[in-house]
Amino acid sequence: MSDWQHGFYKLAAEERRQRLAKARQLSMDDTTVLANTSSDLGDELVENYLTDYSLPEGVALNLTVNDKPYVVPMVIEEPSVIAAASNGAHRVSRSGGFTAPHQQRLLVGQVVLDQVTDVDKTVAWLNSQQDRILAIANEAHPSMQKRGGGAKTMTVRTPGDFISIDLGIDVCQAMGANSVNTMAEAVGNWLSDQGYHVIVAILSNLATQSLQTAKCEIAFANLATAEMAGAEVAHRIARLSDLAQVDPFRAATHNKGIMNGIDAVMIASGNDWRAIESGAHAYATRDGHYRGLSTWTVEGDHLRGEISLPLPVGVVGGSIGLNKMTKLNYKISGIKSAEELAAVTASVGLAQNLAALRALTTTGIQAGHMKLQYRSLAASVGASPAEIPLVVAQLKKEKHVDQALARQVLAAIRKDGADE
Repeated sequence: MSDWQHGFYKLAAEERRQRLAKARQLSMDDTTVLANTSSDLGDELVENYLTDYSLPEGVALNLTVNDKPYVVPMVIEEPSVIAAASNGAHRVSRSGGFTAPHQQRLLVGQVVLDQVTDVDKTVAWLNSQQDRILAIANEAHPSMQKRGGGAKTMTVRTPGDFISIDLGIDVCQAMGANSVNTMAEAVGNWLSDQGYHVIVAILSNLATQSLQTAKCEIAFANLATAEMAGAEVAHRIARLSDLAQVDPFRAATHNKGIMNGIDAVMIASGNDWRAIESGAHAYATRDGHYRGLSTWTVEGDHLRGEISLPLPVGVVGGSIGLNKMTKLNYKISGIKSAEELAAVTASVGLAQNLAALRALTTTGIQAGHMKLQYRSLAASVGASPAEIPLVVAQLKKEKHVDQALARQVLAAIRKDGADE
């Protein structure tokens, strides 16, 4: 480790920026950018803090879930995601909206034993100690049980030559990772005292006891384009859905589109989007074959969509109460509970998926993408807010668009303006 890094974490944020600037030869403008986007809160949240890195926030519109309309904050840098979510949501709303019932919500605390001599005997003993083990978990976090939550179930599994004790823990309205870890470690310590070798005691992000389902039906008329009848669009979407169930190459992109919407909602709501992402992809391969998280089928004169995935979300805990934007986002959405957030999030994912599949089966994905990408491209070459629409209008006329062409277009617009 070089000298400038020694004790870096002990420094104040401004001192870190100055030391980094000297070591990495940053300009005065660079250090000014770092300083101007910094915050006291950020310095409290992460190690070796320098500054805040911001992402754009918008809202998905036209979403109806369980007969209630929502405006959903989404944080993401990809231009087309919020537009697609709103488009898909609007088509579903015109056919009655999404249904997403409140479902069981337990997190999994995993305590794993290694070097077990007699697996069958140990499994039998663990099952006989279930009440004691659940009590130990709850004693480690008594306030959770007082709120009606706590350790509720215990399942013993034998993956390979390990023994896994899976605790089903109700964390009420919280994200709950720290609570689950505390309870799992208490059980792990007790088992160690009984002479067992505990290799790990921690939350599992495969929250199969926190599954959320969302469903919708869309009339053919709400799928039609100027060139294609709604029935044809519906059948094409259903076939793409079939492909995502049998081909992991297609399924990966299918699910990426779903997670575009879900991750954006998770970031805006202050949830751990990385945990949700990992759990979703693990769930997609639950039967040993990676599949699409959603399915679409044609039934009568409607296209029917359904999605199920683990959504162990929370509306309190973590950084939710610390971040002013997160708290404001809950005011915007009107979401009051973890159950409601899970229902809305799954519905956004299904709306996102619908919009992507409809685009793929009709105009192609690039047509919609590029309209929004042109705006980003214009901004990247220095176009002002007033110039961006002019640059975009010119780029739409071109067959091959890149940054060099955008610069040429912007230069021409400015020259024309100067000549007038």
